[in-house]
Amino acid sequence: MTGPVHRNVERVTAALRDAGADPARVARLQVLPGAVTTATAAAAALGVEVGQIANSLVFDADGEPLLVLTSGAHRVDTGRVAALLGVGTVGRASPEFVRAATGQVIGGVSPVGHPAPLRTLVDRALEAYDEVWAAGGIAHAVFPTTFAELVAVTGGTPADVA
Repeated sequence: MTGPVHRNVERVTAALRDAGADPARVARLQVLPGAVTTATAAAAALGVEVGQIANSLVFDADGEPLLVLTSGAHRVDTGRVAALLGVGTVGRASPEFVRAATGQVIGGVSPVGHPAPLRTLVDRALEAYDEVWAAGGIAHAVFPTTFAELVAVTGGTPADVA
């Protein structure tokens, strides 16, 4: 990265380092020339399969934020997730809810770097890939990681979410 770095990217980088992420992967965080707010756009920009994109989706789970890191190749089954967690409902979170929970905006939410830890599920489908890519706190930033590292740095729970 060259030039000024967005404060969210700095928070994500610091959170990854503090959580023990592989320094070589952290150093590969990229700020792309254009926003990649969908898994398809991110995969195209990086030249990887859409399934390798770890979408960071924030849901409202009975009024509490829930972060689901899911493969870009499929959609989260909110009924399944609600049953898995033992909550009444898991629904789409408003942009304001997402920003309050993460300090980041939809389209650039990172797995880490939030004001407080979030309850997190990590899609087991991501385990099929040696390398996955996640958002770096803004819609232009991405970083490489692994399924195991995502679980470790987020304190997340592996789950079948689709």
